[in-house]
Amino acid sequence: MAVNPDEPYRKQSGLLEVEDLTAGYGAAPVLHDVRFTVRPGQIVAVLGANGAGKTTLLRALSGLVEADHGRIVFDGEDLRDVKVEQMVRRGIAHVPEGRGVVTELTVDENLRLGGLWRRDRADAARALDEVYDLFPALAQRRASAGHQLSGGERQMLALGRALIGRPRLLLLDEPSLGLAPRITAQILALLRELRDRTGLAVLLVEQNVRSALSVADEGIVLSLGRVVTRNSAADLRDDADLRHAYLGF
Repeated sequence: MAVNPDEPYRKQSGLLEVEDLTAGYGAAPVLHDVRFTVRPGQIVAVLGANGAGKTTLLRALSGLVEADHGRIVFDGEDLRDVKVEQMVRRGIAHVPEGRGVVTELTVDENLRLGGLWRRDRADAARALDEVYDLFPALAQRRASAGHQLSGGERQMLALGRALIGRPRLLLLDEPSLGLAPRITAQILALLRELRDRTGLAVLLVEQNVRSALSVADEGIVLSLGRVVTRNSAADLRDDADLRHAYLGF
């Protein structure tokens, strides 16, 4: 059954717990009383039309947008006063829309940026090797500059750099944007593999609703910055009225 977002929030045990979050830019809130939970090893899709507040939600969770009200709790710790640069040390990695690759640096240099803060140099080196195993295309182009990569390779590089820090929660914004369907399918399949193998939790913003629901365990639907429903991915796929009203298919 779908959860009524207007019901009083019932605290659940999760890796990430968002409680009555209101956030935006200046005096204009974009998000209004957003509430949901992400458990360890769970992929949650954030769905909605353009302008629904999906990207703002990820930016608020990673500290790039200041919350006006509510709580963001990660592994029992309130993140309201945690600085952006400390988020990755807590186990949160944010891969923004547009990928954020440093185009002047090589593939290898970009990946190593993801582990500069780590004190365990041996494990950082192992993490680098693991990323190359996950993305053989990057291993073949490790000496290539970022501007020489295809769109799919840049998305792999941004994701790989995030994984170097061994996050427990991945905030992933529009990974399929501008990519061929085959590359999108590979990236989404990798998310399932990482969830199953490492217990990684993923909060996935994805405009391709069918693709998102094919990989997600649960989904939340935003409209004008408010949660209109949250439910299992299977039930969201099967709810024709909701899909037509909010998801465009």
